[in-house]
Amino acid sequence: MDLVYLIFGLALLVGAGDALVRGAVALSLRFSIPPIIISATVVAFGTSAPELLISIEAALKGAAGIALGNVVGSNIANVLLVLGVPALIVPLAGCGTDAHRNMIFMLGATVLFAALVLTGTIVWWMGIILLLVTAAMVWDSLRIGLSKGEPDPEDLAEIEDVDPNMPGWKRGALLLAGVIGLPLGADLLIHGARSIALEMGVSETVIGLTLVAIGTSLPELATTIMAAIRRQTDVAIGNVIGSNIFNITAIIGAAALFAPLPVPAEIVARDLWVMIAASAILIPFVFLCRPIGRVTGGVFLAAYVLYLFLAF
Repeated sequence: MDLVYLIFGLALLVGAGDALVRGAVALSLRFSIPPIIISATVVAFGTSAPELLISIEAALKGAAGIALGNVVGSNIANVLLVLGVPALIVPLAGCGTDAHRNMIFMLGATVLFAALVLTGTIVWWMGIILLLVTAAMVWDSLRIGLSKGEPDPEDLAEIEDVDPNMPGWKRGALLLAGVIGLPLGADLLIHGARSIALEMGVSETVIGLTLVAIGTSLPELATTIMAAIRRQTDVAIGNVIGSNIFNITAIIGAAALFAPLPVPAEIVARDLWVMIAASAILIPFVFLCRPIGRVTGGVFLAAYVLYLFLAF
């Protein structure tokens, strides 16, 4: 039954997050908000809503291991799993000025997060610092996006599968589904995860690093696979880099405002360094424009399976 709670909670989180994004995008288009602003704010934050609700709920319930494990585990999964699988379909390449800038942001955010983790507890003022980094990234995205000219609203609507002329009742229903479904899904997931950890005799942190992290990375995996199939390989890598930045700045930053997050010993001993290594391994592929081919994708997946084995 606990596994049912966890799976249903994850499904509810993913579905409610998607509903929230679609409803918010439709509402924003209705009021003629520029698409670049929608993309950098509504879409960026909306797609991270499941992870955000999980971390806040976990922080409030004193399950810091799940909150931090979800973020650290998701960042590891994003590189090794989310890039490894589509690389088996088509080589992935993401380089250029935008990719370099975002990669620098990710590396800087990772180093900052690691420094805060090593203090032993992430508290409210550290959360504010992380949120300021998020604000800087959003501002930079807006600045660069506006300098390139305003994209067509129809393009954004198509990417997010939104009808610009969606009826008002449907927009309201999607927003309501997101607002209600996200906290309910987070509550079910936390309940299931803690019970499973107790039954398996492992820490909550391990469940957060593995089951919860993989579950919350599934939307990114689906998006990246579709991008690979469509040969939009720069989108695939950009999606992972952006997600990793938001995970360690916006999500942990917001969770720390609700409650202090004591850092579990296993994260400091192993998982933090795996996350740093996973982030650093992207450096040659982004800055030297080297594609992530099938062999490399296979290595990524093998490394992730080994990590899961060691985590348990």
